Amino acid sequence: MSSTAYPLQCTSLSLDALLHQSAPWKNNALGVHVYATDTVDIHTQADIALPCMPVSMPRLDTGTAICEVWHGSEPTTPGQLDSIYYRHDQNVLFGVLVLPEAGFVANADKTPLQQATESGYRQIFSLLDQLHYPHLLRLWNYIPDINAHSQGLERYVQFNLGRQDAFLAHGRDVLGNVPAACALGFEQKATRKECLTISFLAGRVAPLSIENPRQISAYLYPQQYGSRSPTFSRASLVQIGQEQVLFISGTASIVGHATLHADDVVAQTRETMTNIQAVLAEANRHVGKPGFDLCQLNYKVYIRHPADFALIRNELAHCVGDALQAVYLQADICRQDLLLEIEATAGHPLLNLSEKPA
Repeated sequence: MSSTAYPLQCTSLSLDALLHQSAPWKNNALGVHVYATDTVDIHTQADIALPCMPVSMPRLDTGTAICEVWHGSEPTTPGQLDSIYYRHDQNVLFGVLVLPEAGFVANADKTPLQQATESGYRQIFSLLDQLHYPHLLRLWNYIPDINAHSQGLERYVQFNLGRQDAFLAHGRDVLGNVPAACALGFEQKATRKECLTISFLAGRVAPLSIENPRQISAYLYPQQYGSRSPTFSRASLVQIGQEQVLFISGTASIVGHATLHADDVVAQTRETMTNIQAVLAEANRHVGKPGFDLCQLNYKVYIRHPADFALIRNELAHCVGDALQAVYLQADICRQDLLLEIEATAGHPLLNLSEKPA
């Protein structure tokens, strides 16, 4: 993902470049996501000198680790509260927490994953209240074995239970005014226990939640997908300085609430991009001309089966053109019949006062 032109920037680096302790750009850095074949290769928070979210997701386009660094617009302040490592500038806070499920004991009411999720989100809300960054903008949730079942429930369903319990406990909205997010899975290694891993961006200015008219809002899904619906919006649009930043949540081949093209990865890719276009159209009603378009977005593409990589990349190139900027990762998607999921981010200058949205 190349750098973008708004105050909140995201750049891609190699792991070696990230470990360069004296790199001057670290003064303005907020935190980093590291995607690698094996998290053993990822160093500690102290080694990197930034809040670091390590994820065992192989990169499919090069095979090497990729470090996604989020930068603020000014020098940042570090800190730690409970399990959260964080940094913030005057506008934005970035935090990471890694919670081993082994620290929670199953009981009749809640699974260890449900408890870990609720604990993690309660910690996030407590931190935001203490530091006065009240608005969650974007969350990344990475869950080992997301499609597996334990204690009679799919693990993604367990995660949704814990997430919503924390939202409700802190008086947070679970309908309408909810942040952009994704929830992806990765394989739990037989040699060690992986952890629920969450990172987030929060701000002082409330985002505008964007929904997709082609889809039922995730927080209104029927109970066939679980007794608690997923708590996220299709996208968040937020003003940071003199820019508007669009965070598009993990998006898949879903129309209404149903998966389409269950056995056709090219058709799923095409449907996913149609959904992203619909989200852009909704966002553009608020930002005015020239608006966001597919060519401006930085994409992260999660792919269930590595053998599908070339087909997906070719279809995305057809949809976006030569301007396509994407990172491709192997991951499990929250539904077994989904073969890929795509998230995206872009920035847009604010309108002049004399301009009005179309």
